[in-house]
Amino acid sequence: MTDLPTRRSRRLAEADHARAADQAARAAAAEPPTVAIDLRAPAPVPEIVTGRRRDRTPSGAAGGSDDRTRVMGILNVTPDSFSDGGLHLAVDAAVTHARDLVAAGADLVDVGGESTRPGADRVPVEVEQQRVLPVVRQLVSEGIAVSVDTMNASTAERAVEAGAAIVNDVSGGLADDDMARVVRDTGAGFVVMHWRGHSDRMHRNAVYAHAVDEVRREVELRVAELIVLGVREEQVVIDPGLGFAKQGAQNWEILAGYERFASIGLPVLVAASRKRFLDGVGSAAGAPPRDRDLATAAISLLAAERGAWGVRVHDPAPTRAVLDVWDAWRAARS
Repeated sequence: MTDLPTRRSRRLAEADHARAADQAARAAAAEPPTVAIDLRAPAPVPEIVTGRRRDRTPSGAAGGSDDRTRVMGILNVTPDSFSDGGLHLAVDAAVTHARDLVAAGADLVDVGGESTRPGADRVPVEVEQQRVLPVVRQLVSEGIAVSVDTMNASTAERAVEAGAAIVNDVSGGLADDDMARVVRDTGAGFVVMHWRGHSDRMHRNAVYAHAVDEVRREVELRVAELIVLGVREEQVVIDPGLGFAKQGAQNWEILAGYERFASIGLPVLVAASRKRFLDGVGSAAGAPPRDRDLATAAISLLAAERGAWGVRVHDPAPTRAVLDVWDAWRAARS
């Protein structure tokens, strides 16, 4: 009998707690939920991304320096890239080559620490960052515009913190779920490439009934997903992904269908440089990849004529030469 007051007190306390919880629930239901609003101004998008795009200017109109098709020089800080693996793996060698790219006409340098050649294995993130971050910091300190070629959000974030203006992600943010947040929060330009899987298995997915229509639809869908995640349209450059989950003739179909990609209304990057589908076109079949630079320059000219935002090349010199001729031709027509 001595514990009856204790039991009664416990029951009363439980009843009071239940009434309080019920009152709180009623109050919550009666009031609209509070929505947190981020009042911070969005980070500015780098000028190299947002300059006037020639695919949105009147036909034949010439503009200033921001009206030109940009030349993105490729800097592979890797031991196994298909064309130049191992040549620029040391930081000093990479920085020297970047300077050479700029001297040859590159508007920006695309620094990558993980090969995406067909069949390539993934590289640990720490290794990738050890390769690219010192190079990015040095190039930025010299006033060179830099993009970082990575599928890893943490590498992208650290590279942008170091001064990179653009994240060039061959997976379009699909390989790392955090990539959209990094791009959204930093305001960096974002090259969104068409992607159907990592390099060790991508060619199994090179199956299309209508390559241009299917690639365009998948790119457009991916951009829409990124915008829902907070990436701004003005940050995005699209890349149809030549050579990625595409075989031989499919790449030529994509190039011939350029206007279908431009019609999405976003700037387009064309990245054909030295790729396998150029073997035997403008050079002997089976020749080293560097012998495909003239074919690459020809594609650069055709892309520029159609209004491409940029072209990604290993050797900027022949591409810059043909683009300078095209710009002079355009200027004379205006």
